Amino acid sequence: MDPILQRHLPPDMQVSRALPGIQPENGRWLRVDEAYPAQMARRLALLRDVPAQVLYLDPAARPAAQELLSEVLKVLPDLGFDVSSSQVVCPDGRKVDASSTTCPLMLLGQLLQNDFVLMEKRGAEHVLTGAVLCFPASWRLDEKAGRPLTDIHVPVQDYTDEVARRVQRLFDGIQVGRPLWRFNQLWYEDPELFQPRSAHAPRRVGAAHVDGPYYRTERQTLLRLPVSKAVVFAVHTYVLRREDVLNPVSRQAGKAPA
Repeated sequence: MDPILQRHLPPDMQVSRALPGIQPENGRWLRVDEAYPAQMARRLALLRDVPAQVLYLDPAARPAAQELLSEVLKVLPDLGFDVSSSQVVCPDGRKVDASSTTCPLMLLGQLLQNDFVLMEKRGAEHVLTGAVLCFPASWRLDEKAGRPLTDIHVPVQDYTDEVARRVQRLFDGIQVGRPLWRFNQLWYEDPELFQPRSAHAPRRVGAAHVDGPYYRTERQTLLRLPVSKAVVFAVHTYVLRREDVLNPVSRQAGKAPA
């Protein structure tokens, strides 16, 4: 399979920031870039062939998933989609049936490059209650589904107890209509977008991955849904060849996604 790559990073993703690196999202919270056709072809194959690995929805989270789909459909026309009550025509020319919303996360996965993760407050922490996750960067959805933030980030090296408390406070403070965003960064040997890995598998160590030929980064936008109050991660994945990263963000290759 030919690698699916972008050639450019957005300018605001070329400056490194300390964890958790959160800032206001002043642009569009959803984007379409030059890798859209190829990334969507890969997503459709994964949704068809391994749906149990890329889709999860707690039945109690269905209202939040439906609400997320409704919010996304509102902004698609600004991204080059033609939206009607029964159909969405995508930028690559595909026609997607939008008349049935029985599986809202599946539909989202067929429309956009983004992965979407639903986080809902259950007790003291936000819990992963739903996701369409076609492009995991070294984690597995089945191991994180239904688990709270602190468990989701095990065993991320830099996710200390203090960072965990800060992130939970951040989730509690996200306001409707005021999305936030951050990004992570890793060097990879393999440009494949679907890279699940168990939390129990050996972590990458040493210098080999520091000088990997591919730079992988996720633009993670966080927003609160107005009715359910669920927090959404909308994750847009970029993979570039080393030579195409004009101003590489500091090579913190050992830092895992957070």
